[in-house]
Amino acid sequence: MKILVVDDESDVKVLFQQRFRREIREGEMEFMFAFSGEEALTYLREHNHEAVLILSDINMPGMSGLELLQQIKASFDDPSPHVIMVTAYGDQENYNHAMKHGANGFVTKPVDFISLKEKLKVLVR
Repeated sequence: MKILVVDDESDVKVLFQQRFRREIREGEMEFMFAFSGEEALTYLREHNHEAVLILSDINMPGMSGLELLQQIKASFDDPSPHVIMVTAYGDQENYNHAMKHGANGFVTKPVDFISLKEKLKVLVR
């Protein structure tokens, strides 16, 4: 499964590579990284939206993760990638907005990687 992680914090790349070491090594998951909503859209366009799952931070400078979600759901279909929103703010307003615009899940920071792996396994099936 190809997963695009979108977060303005560059240390997220190392964190995901460490936490998913086995899955990456065994070829179960392949991670790509974008550090802004704009970069994520460019990646998806240039790679024919090959990512089947997008994990996007909500609070980013420039295009927010919620704006990115709306762009993805409006622009990429056949099939539309699954999008899980990741945020340090687990408030009801962000959750409702994300779900209203087609998010397939919602994860709060700090990320519980055991729980996230379970969610990803369900989506792989």
